[in-house]
Amino acid sequence: MKEMLLFYRDDCGYCHKAHRALAELFEEEPAYRAVPLRLVDEVKEAAYADTFDYYAVPTIYVDGKKRFEAHIGMSYEAIRAEVKAALDAALKD
Repeated sequence: MKEMLLFYRDDCGYCHKAHRALAELFEEEPAYRAVPLRLVDEVKEAAYADTFDYYAVPTIYVDGKKRFEAHIGMSYEAIRAEVKAALDAALKD
């Protein structure tokens, strides 16, 4: 199983959608709860966040590889699908 990093900001609507998707997916598929997940507030952990190559939040890395970076206009369904894909990637050996 691989570590998943989720970079976010508290004032980001797309980030709220990603957190909602995580909560729903954890309920629907208990195996996802086993994924080592680190939530990184890019404001509070700016120095750490700056060591990664991304522009927008939410951004998800799995095992050090960028799997998802949000963009303007994304629907909840699109964000949820990306979060699910990242969780699935983290579960693979």
